[in-house]
Amino acid sequence: MYYIGFDIGSSSVKAALIDADNGKSIASINEPKNEMDIISVNSDWAEQNPDFWWDNVCKACKRLLKENAVASELVLGIGISYQMHGLVLIDANGELLRNSIIWCDSRAVQIGNKAFKELGEEKCKENLLNSPANFTTSKLKWVRDNEPDIYKKAYKFMLPGDYIAYRFTDQINTTKSGLSEGILWDYKKQEPAKWLLEYYDIDTSLIPDIVDTFSNQGELSSKGAEESGLKVGTPIFYRAGDQPNNALSLNVFNPGEVALTGGTSGVIYAVTDNLSGKEPVKYNNFAHVNYSEQKPVIGKLLCVNGAGIQYRWLKNNLNLETSSYQTMNSLASKIPVGSDNLQLIPFGNGAERMFDNKTIGTQICNINLNKHTRSHICRAALEGIAFSFVYGMEILRKDGANIEVIRAGNDNLFRSEIFSNTVSTLIDQEIEIYNTTGAVGAARAAGWAKGTFDDIGGMITKNDKVMTYHPLQNKEDYQLAYQNWKKELNRILIDKK
Repeated sequence: MYYIGFDIGSSSVKAALIDADNGKSIASINEPKNEMDIISVNSDWAEQNPDFWWDNVCKACKRLLKENAVASELVLGIGISYQMHGLVLIDANGELLRNSIIWCDSRAVQIGNKAFKELGEEKCKENLLNSPANFTTSKLKWVRDNEPDIYKKAYKFMLPGDYIAYRFTDQINTTKSGLSEGILWDYKKQEPAKWLLEYYDIDTSLIPDIVDTFSNQGELSSKGAEESGLKVGTPIFYRAGDQPNNALSLNVFNPGEVALTGGTSGVIYAVTDNLSGKEPVKYNNFAHVNYSEQKPVIGKLLCVNGAGIQYRWLKNNLNLETSSYQTMNSLASKIPVGSDNLQLIPFGNGAERMFDNKTIGTQICNINLNKHTRSHICRAALEGIAFSFVYGMEILRKDGANIEVIRAGNDNLFRSEIFSNTVSTLIDQEIEIYNTTGAVGAARAAGWAKGTFDDIGGMITKNDKVMTYHPLQNKEDYQLAYQNWKKELNRILIDKK
């Protein structure tokens, strides 16, 4: 018997099949082969057709079953992970009204900023733990103001994962965690923040019914089964946004545990039971997958836009003998900690929220043309990205987030000993590395919700743990390098004022 998990991203849909006996990953695939298109009519807009997500879910599902010779009757349940913060609108007949306004669309920035100011920072911090900012609710306000004919036809709004669940089951619902990522959950009242919708002059009936994150959220309709290749009645047992789901995939559930992601951008996701939103502009607070009124577990999410994208840019432009991260890591290993006082500031991928939405840019500081080589640049790049993670964790610590356990996926940055050792040594914590994906995590979460798996954490450790990085003894060398990097960063921040 099996569970199947889907991770609906903006570049592709990932699907994974796991064994219901032991939680082991059987197979994973992506659809489509090329990245999905993002529609950008204006420079700061980003949209996708939700039916394109569904088409690729169905293709991936059918391929997964066929290529692994698995009958649909053997799939016990479904888990769904999805790109966060998107807005999907349907009419009373369940038909799409427009493309989805997805996570990287910034058209509603000013709407959210105005709401934060007019509603009052304290109210937003205490009740929402966030600024309304450029999230789902503010995007819905943009539609109301700019596309009134579409808004008048709207029956329900949904997040991307809600829409996929709807296509499977023909049932419209969402989760508390999902509402929180749209900045529409009131943590003090333990209910949807209808007062925010009322401020935006939006009909509160647009909110879908709420189901638990781990529950039977609906069973496959005949149409959903026919299109996906699964069996009628197969239940959806789990649904969560991609970052909370990534944390689940890494066995991050409890206060003090932190999930790190080192992709094109970096993500620090720290779990806490501290209902605080002191810096809602620098990072966000979301209801974690195991959030409940009795146990209000919060995920503090801080994004570092300029992370792996810088290292990839260097790989593509350094004219290396072999264009690979391994070659770069080998070059970097020849250079001592601190890169002989060469610093790279990695924030060249747009505005950084942890710097109050300033665009810092990428900068090379203190380069000595008689001394520094491309090996120094490789080391300084890895250190600079690592320092940006440490800087972000310091911000989260100031807001009461304890950092006791750090877990990360086995991606390119964390495969680098220099990068991982730098973070581990400065934070003075071990970093556990796991080889897993969001789709695998979603499939396991479905099995956990069904009751097939008793100990999901133990299962993840047994199946996926790769290694552990330990803090090094020469901490002073790393601290000096970090302080030198911060001096250059602070100089740039002063110039940006």
